[in-house]
Amino acid sequence: MQQSMELPLVLFTVLSQAAIGIAFMRAVRQPAEAAGGNARNEWRMVAGLMLVGLIASLFHLGHPTGAPTALKHLENAWLSREALSAGLFVGLAILAALASGKEGKPIFAWGGAVLGAVVILSTGMTYAPPAFPALNNALPTIFFLVSAVMLGSGFASWFASKNHQPLLARIFTSTLVVGLVIHLAAPCIWLSGSEVMRLTAQEWLGSGFYWSHIGIMAASALVIWKTRTIPVWLPVLVLLGELLGRAGFFADTVHTAANMGGVY
Repeated sequence: MQQSMELPLVLFTVLSQAAIGIAFMRAVRQPAEAAGGNARNEWRMVAGLMLVGLIASLFHLGHPTGAPTALKHLENAWLSREALSAGLFVGLAILAALASGKEGKPIFAWGGAVLGAVVILSTGMTYAPPAFPALNNALPTIFFLVSAVMLGSGFASWFASKNHQPLLARIFTSTLVVGLVIHLAAPCIWLSGSEVMRLTAQEWLGSGFYWSHIGIMAASALVIWKTRTIPVWLPVLVLLGELLGRAGFFADTVHTAANMGGVY
């Protein structure tokens, strides 16, 4: 059966991935960041996005005060690993925001990139359960990584030096194209899968969330192809597209209970 939109999880996953993506871009630029960058404000944005995402995620819990118990099963639960790595990441981001100067410190950049990658992997595995055949694979991790790099390169352009703007524009454009291809291909592949996968494909292809997401990515690719730079407003538009797409990810993916008692 279809799931609810899960707004707290939409906000947590998208905002945390934007924060992680900015940290990725910080690491990409760190070895040769020229004067003109603004590491302290960049880390402030990373910490702010991550904190807002974590606070939003608490509203998904029946008892928010019990959130620390998510750490009890690190040996066998990806959710516990996600909680731990996200907490470590936000701690590092806050420390970097307090300790970084204008140019930043490599240890924060590389530490943020490593922890961010662990968060992406843990989140991807958390949302790839057997009960959702269409997502019981590497696709959630790929979707989340694409979101992180796309949003990260977009928002990093607000802080990067002029010398690094072309690099960020290339990363942003390439990730947009990859994201479009993956999101268009996935439902088509599901159509040739099991009954529940076919149902998921039909839900996605008939969803306003899905087509709004596709439309915003396509429009963003057209804008950057015309301008060859990342306009200051474009990352905000892409963020809106990712929020819509993530809402569809949760609302339009079909659970195996939809065909309970049926022939698979």
